[in-house]
Amino acid sequence: MKSTIRTCMASVAIAAVMAAGTVAAQADTWKYAFEESLTEVQGVYATKFKEAIEANSDHTVELFPYGTLGESADIMEQAQAGILQFVDQSPGFTGALIPEAQVFFVPYLLPTDQAHLARFYKQSKAINEDFESLYEEKGLELLVMFPEGEVAMTTKEPVRSCADLNEVKFRVMTNPLLVESYKAFGATPTPLPWGEVYGGLQTNIIQGQENPTFYLFSTKIYEVTDHITYTGHNNFTTAVMANSDFYSGLSDADKKVVEDAAVSAYDYIVDYQKGLAESELKKIKEAKPEMTITVLSEEERACFKEAASVVEAKFIEMTGDSGKAILDQLKADLEATKN
Repeated sequence: MKSTIRTCMASVAIAAVMAAGTVAAQADTWKYAFEESLTEVQGVYATKFKEAIEANSDHTVELFPYGTLGESADIMEQAQAGILQFVDQSPGFTGALIPEAQVFFVPYLLPTDQAHLARFYKQSKAINEDFESLYEEKGLELLVMFPEGEVAMTTKEPVRSCADLNEVKFRVMTNPLLVESYKAFGATPTPLPWGEVYGGLQTNIIQGQENPTFYLFSTKIYEVTDHITYTGHNNFTTAVMANSDFYSGLSDADKKVVEDAAVSAYDYIVDYQKGLAESELKKIKEAKPEMTITVLSEEERACFKEAASVVEAKFIEMTGDSGKAILDQLKADLEATKN
């Protein structure tokens, strides 16, 4: 019943968006949907982006948080169709559309050091040049990618090694490589849209999921799990895109306004996230003192790191020469932005 109501509400919201005008290039009000609430990281980024656009142009930006226009797949379809001018979506969902984007789910590719990540996303050739053409082929203009924090596993039983994930039904995004990652880790990967995760954990349909720390608190996912484990295997990446036809139809002045807004919002969100994981983890402990929080040692991470090589090989198998070139360039970019 809840799913039906949510679908109906999304349909009404979409109809309202379309009624406001679908000729994106002529619109004075630009529509921007994302996968989180207004107070979560994507929402904070979107708010700063909106403020910059409105301060430097006559345009306004209307924001659509998670759920107002449906699930992640829905907002991507709307962005490609030109109903939305902007969309923020993780490569976790975009990976089925753009296979090379799955590279961000190769375990232990990205560092956990947030300062290094901030430099990497801003300066990476792979992100800022190579991915641009891949997104464009799908009717999308890639504006920026940014990190949302180290991914943590939340489970009902403790995790100290891959063996502890044996037969655990672990929720993953609908991403082929993420499925392969959790297979390699020993779990039973179970793709589910986010709207079904809390209930799935509550009813034991699934027994685990992964997300950055701030999201574990804001979505109250800690209420239906008992253990948070940091394996250091990934950092959550998200991407802000524009509809290609809309973007190409903008004047040079408006393109500059959009590009400058994307950069200024990036700088803000990187600074905003400093200490965010620690503060939200503290809130989780206050809300649920019995929650166990574990950071695996290098020895305990060994099996996960061993699995990473299997996943990397699978990524190259899935994406061929194009994927390998992206992976090699990302590795070079990471090395170049170490200091």
